[in-house]
Amino acid sequence: MTSGRMRIAAWGPYVVRQVTRHRTRSLLTIAGIAIAMFLLTTVRAMQSGVAEATRVSAADTTLVVYRKDRFCPATSILPHDYDRRIAQMEGVVSVLPMKIVVSNCRTSLDVVIFRGVPRAAFLADRGESIKLISGSFEDWQRRSDAVLVGETLAQRRGLQPGMTFDAAGITVYVAGVFRSDNPQDQNAAYASLDYVQTASRSGLGEVTQLNVKVADASLLEPLAEAIDETFRTAQAPTTTMSEKAYVGRIASDVIELVGFAGWLGLGCLAAMLALIGNSIVLSVQSRIAEHAVLQTLGCPPGLIALLIVAEGVLLAIAGGAAGAAAAIAVIRGGSFALSVEGQTIPIAADMGLLAGGLTICLAIGLTAGLFPAWQASRRSIASCFRSV
Repeated sequence: MTSGRMRIAAWGPYVVRQVTRHRTRSLLTIAGIAIAMFLLTTVRAMQSGVAEATRVSAADTTLVVYRKDRFCPATSILPHDYDRRIAQMEGVVSVLPMKIVVSNCRTSLDVVIFRGVPRAAFLADRGESIKLISGSFEDWQRRSDAVLVGETLAQRRGLQPGMTFDAAGITVYVAGVFRSDNPQDQNAAYASLDYVQTASRSGLGEVTQLNVKVADASLLEPLAEAIDETFRTAQAPTTTMSEKAYVGRIASDVIELVGFAGWLGLGCLAAMLALIGNSIVLSVQSRIAEHAVLQTLGCPPGLIALLIVAEGVLLAIAGGAAGAAAAIAVIRGGSFALSVEGQTIPIAADMGLLAGGLTICLAIGLTAGLFPAWQASRRSIASCFRSV
């Protein structure tokens, strides 16, 4: 104290001493906050992944042509020669036929998605949008059983160039690992179209879908209608939509589940608020006489209230930082992604989640400390001593 007031430099250590005075209670409160923030961060990571996989922007120029009224890749069978007829339509830049085989068509966290493509056409169409982390394109083109593996799948399965692995009855050689901004690439293994057709025992002339790149995003809807009309009376009619809309439709159940998980996130926020509030109320009740002494020495009620709020913020930040950091470490280390019917929704965790989590903790700490701080600031010196 100087002239009846606490020095500013002493505020921090004083707050820390109040938090550490009751170590068991503070540790239990911080642990509870950490668990709640771990769950909240995980939910936010899932929501971020859904937004990334389904958000349509003006830069999206890809259509997905799929078999009408089919969902799982195993049931979507289209003639390979559809690509020639679609390529002749005005506004179409390229058509990439694709045979997809998945290890599990149901919703799962560990699915291997084989995408068989014409390798030369794939490199011409996607070569600039994917970044090879290890391995080589030459090795991929040289071997018939070679695959390029997305970074997320490689991390989850511990795959490196030169290794072999099998899934869904297909054995392949890893020629390279790549990184891509497209969420659908992160959990996929790209192989030769002929090899996937042969290994999956399907016809050489059959594909699962055709990815159509158009000249401008404004052409997506007109071309989708034109493609479906062209094959409306064919033996294999089609359903065509933008890639992001297609993912949103296929993964609608997952999106609803993630949306429901948002309520879990709100529950976590309420739990954090209750934990911090309870801890501060108990702490303030045990220090009524101490507050009376501080007021006697000239400490204004507003400063006492500020110190109590700071105590709540410290508890919230300590627990929130630990929980958010643990969630990000687990998500990144596990390389998780929700896959359903051959489509991938990544569980995205970055430092933005940590910053957002700390901001939430700051707000909750402030909110939880306001009422106890208001009560303490209104209590007179005499009533403080009578309460002892």
